[in-house]
Amino acid sequence: MKLMLISFLIAVAISLLLIMLSSLFSKKTILDREKISPFECGFDPKNTSRIPFSIRFFLIAIVFLIFDIEISILLPLGLISNSLPPIMWMFTGGLFLLMVTLGLYYEWKENTLDWIT
Repeated sequence: MKLMLISFLIAVAISLLLIMLSSLFSKKTILDREKISPFECGFDPKNTSRIPFSIRFFLIAIVFLIFDIEISILLPLGLISNSLPPIMWMFTGGLFLLMVTLGLYYEWKENTLDWIT
């Protein structure tokens, strides 16, 4: 137990030392107005350099992410088919698919999937 505590303290000390050394010797300097402004042929930019983010794109990306995760959850059902009765894992997979389909139906009815600019 004592050896474990000593090892932990040494690891924390080395980590803190490396963090302090890297922040001390880093090439990053104090940011001033010229360094953080976007380069536009020497002129001040006419508008902001950041493009506004489309919330519709974000919501559609989340729907695709949900369906990707759904596939990774449903794939192991084929592997456990030998250990569980078929009616049990088919019911579980069907219930999961039903929940995801109802969520997609809700998104569709709320017109979240319509790409209107």
